[in-house]
Amino acid sequence: MFDYFIGTDIVSVVRIQKIIQQHSQRFIKRTYTPIEIKYCDSKAAPAIHYAGRFAAKEAIKKALLSSGIVSNIDFAAIEILSIESGAPEVQLNHPPLDQITCKVSISHTDDTAIAFAIVRV
Repeated sequence: MFDYFIGTDIVSVVRIQKIIQQHSQRFIKRTYTPIEIKYCDSKAAPAIHYAGRFAAKEAIKKALLSSGIVSNIDFAAIEILSIESGAPEVQLNHPPLDQITCKVSISHTDDTAIAFAIVRV
């Protein structure tokens, strides 16, 4: 039998864009993996995609924290990849979390990004 935990987050694209402008490399390298950076920077509007991935990481972190499995996790240990269809795929690079199933959905407008995550333990 499995237990399921959920998390959700909403982020202002403008807020993420301002953080990137003010703290560029420090914020990006602390929060995103090289694969995520390459993905976001390849888009016409990178801030929207950085915001979407930030919301996803926050939603996943909330789900993981509510499970009680971890008391803290760095954002860089949560990697949001894109599969061929464009759908996000979660990779948790933090033992023992690498054995946990996690799904995420991300949506955005020009000024807001939202994510919903479910973790199966």
